[in-house]
Amino acid sequence: MDFDKRILDFLKPPLLDKVLEQSLIKEFQKGTEILREEQYVKVLPIVLEGLVKVYSRFNDKELLLYYIQPSQSCVMTFYASLKNTPSKVYASVEEDSKILLIPVKLLPEWLREYPQFNNLFYDQFNLRYSELLDTIGHLLTDKLDKRLYDYLENKVLLTNKSSVRMSHMQIANELGTAREVITRVLKKLETEGKIKQDSGEIKLI
Repeated sequence: MDFDKRILDFLKPPLLDKVLEQSLIKEFQKGTEILREEQYVKVLPIVLEGLVKVYSRFNDKELLLYYIQPSQSCVMTFYASLKNTPSKVYASVEEDSKILLIPVKLLPEWLREYPQFNNLFYDQFNLRYSELLDTIGHLLTDKLDKRLYDYLENKVLLTNKSSVRMSHMQIANELGTAREVITRVLKKLETEGKIKQDSGEIKLI
């Protein structure tokens, strides 16, 4: 299956050759759930094209943890696979995606034989930790209208689209709040001339 191999520049031969030879590249449609909480991890994903959302559920609410972009993997999945423990998160395909699926049974050997492979997960851990600190900072200092606008702005950048097409409930789930709150704040942003809403589409101005 064709893809831009520069996405895997962090893997050098002969490790790259082994990964491509013994892994599966699979296409997933938007909305596909690829990992559930309490599921044992059999493959480690590296996104080649598209976007994957990683989130948790608390009672009936979802909480967005992070997005996996091209050339990135999932540090939570990596930990669960090495420790052979059930997943603590969910993952679903946010945009049509092409994903490299590495059998986790090969990870211990490759991590020992190719120290460079460790760098992927050190980098992912550092990235997610930095994102966590940013999120805590926003929660402590920013009002919801700024958090919501920054979220929409980031969503546009991640999906490479000119607008966001999501329900108010979906946005509320990802930001960990109530739908009524999101509806009210979106209306405020629209009144301020920062966004425009039309039939489920939110466009930044």
